[in-house]
Amino acid sequence: MIGTSLTLALDRAGAVPLQRQIREAIRDSIVGGALRSGTRLPSWHALAAELNVARGTVKAAYDWLAGEGLIAGRGAQGTFVTADFARRPEAPEDPSPPDGLYPYGWGTPPLPFQLGVPAVDRFPRMLWARAAARAARSLSLGAMAYPDPSGWPPLRAAIAAYVASARGVACEPAQVFVTAGYTGALDLITRAVGGKGAVCWVEDPGYFRAREGLEIAGMRLVPVPVDEHGIDVAAGIAAAPGADLALVTPSHQSPLGMAMSLPRRTALLNWAAERGAWIIEDDYYGEFRAKGHPIPALAGIDRAGRTLYVGSFSKVLMPALRLGYVIVPRQLVVAFKRITSYLVPAPAPAAQMALAEFIDKGHFARHIRRMMRLYAERRAALAQALVDVFGDSVRIGLEANGIHLIAYFRTDLPDTELGTRAAALGGSPLSPWTVARSLPPALILGFANVPAEGARAEAERLATVLNLSSGC
Repeated sequence: MIGTSLTLALDRAGAVPLQRQIREAIRDSIVGGALRSGTRLPSWHALAAELNVARGTVKAAYDWLAGEGLIAGRGAQGTFVTADFARRPEAPEDPSPPDGLYPYGWGTPPLPFQLGVPAVDRFPRMLWARAAARAARSLSLGAMAYPDPSGWPPLRAAIAAYVASARGVACEPAQVFVTAGYTGALDLITRAVGGKGAVCWVEDPGYFRAREGLEIAGMRLVPVPVDEHGIDVAAGIAAAPGADLALVTPSHQSPLGMAMSLPRRTALLNWAAERGAWIIEDDYYGEFRAKGHPIPALAGIDRAGRTLYVGSFSKVLMPALRLGYVIVPRQLVVAFKRITSYLVPAPAPAAQMALAEFIDKGHFARHIRRMMRLYAERRAALAQALVDVFGDSVRIGLEANGIHLIAYFRTDLPDTELGTRAAALGGSPLSPWTVARSLPPALILGFANVPAEGARAEAERLATVLNLSSGC
């Protein structure tokens, strides 16, 4: 017994290691609100004796939880819960209700199936807190003055090293521009090479928020169909051979999930080189492949220097970080520096400094590896739960990458109606992602924040709100 809030029941004959059983039981109690911030845990010596397991087993579990920022040791005082996921009854209503531009409400905890939010329960809070604290303490007089508007130099160097090893993109730190997330990168790009009247291919289906952003910038969009090989380059050339740009998600097509084939990549690069067009590569979930190794980025095989590579830490670490980057060809460095100097500077340096340390010390790479395993487990659990609950009424999309899946439902209802019914759980319809395409009714379901052990319960909740019997 830990306090009066948790009983640990270990399965000694099972395949799950005892250390993992202990840490997940404590973590689930913290995330579920049974253990609140400030709760004192027994020492790992005492808990090991109580559970009749090796001391090292409990210590390893505690160390893991501390690395996630869920607990912390306070010397002789003991070990305490530091995170608090419970909703307090006296808390006010959501600080910012849905406003039509973002259906989930700004600044609210993620819903079970909400898109674009990584596993917040597994974020290494303590490691990040330490890096952030060191960044704040290390602010020199120079750092407190006007920082480099293109980004904190050590972070630009860390990003360049990371994309070279992980994504196959060779670049110099001078080519890296730190931005306020993906939207900041898109803003910078449209000012530099897009702008009013520019013609841009966009994938159909494709990320609707990116489309909106390009339209706000005054660009004319040409939807280009996507098939199992990625964007149909021949169809794009037939529709708009003289386009100025193409926005693509080659590593993990948004939202369908397939990777662009090598022949399509070659055709796209050849078109851009011959036309003198620019390719905006959104490396959407590029790191998260459940099967096989991550596919090298398109920019890594671009010999003509026509690709602007965009990455974001929102889907990997946390959206609230609001940090991303764009890597530009050498011939665009001067133009981008001018724009960052006068119009779109990089975010405040403190968060950039913390992120640079987080990457340099290997925490970022280790976090990605842990998340890849976790997301494979959570996706498989939710996919199976949906099939178990809905039976033949559902078909799960085959692409097992990223942090969402697509559930196609056998129903006469439009998926916008399904989305309305599933909104309280975070489910989103597929159709708003399309322009000219017509796809079967489907919901896009995030699974990053659905623990495997809770997948069946969430699938049953979804079945209750969808009530498909009335629409089949």
